[in-house]
Amino acid sequence: MEHDDNSQHHVQIIAHGGRADVTIDGKQVDPSAVKAYSISHLAGEQPEVLLHVADRNDAQWSGTARVAVADLPDPGPAAAVFLDAIDPEALERAALARPDLGTEPCSLTKAMLTQLGEWARGL
Repeated sequence: MEHDDNSQHHVQIIAHGGRADVTIDGKQVDPSAVKAYSISHLAGEQPEVLLHVADRNDAQWSGTARVAVADLPDPGPAAAVFLDAIDPEALERAALARPDLGTEPCSLTKAMLTQLGEWARGL
């Protein structure tokens, strides 16, 4: 992949423990071709991804890709909508009927939070 200062490429890196899957512009990079990568972002500048190739002779791309970094969405508004839709009576019934409801302090609150989490995940 050729690079010039005006081009931008979509880079996706999914790390799995000690290895990572790297995709550039939708094309999977051979995992054995990348020995390391680093991501940097200085205030006021474009973020950069630097890929260190394992063997330059087999590399089919070179250069630096500029990437955009998206902020994770604030979960607060979605959580507020979810909680506003909860029927308090239904939550209390469900929490009291849970087989894992304990007798220790705060067990009802714990059961309610567990129930809310399950409902949020669609369980």
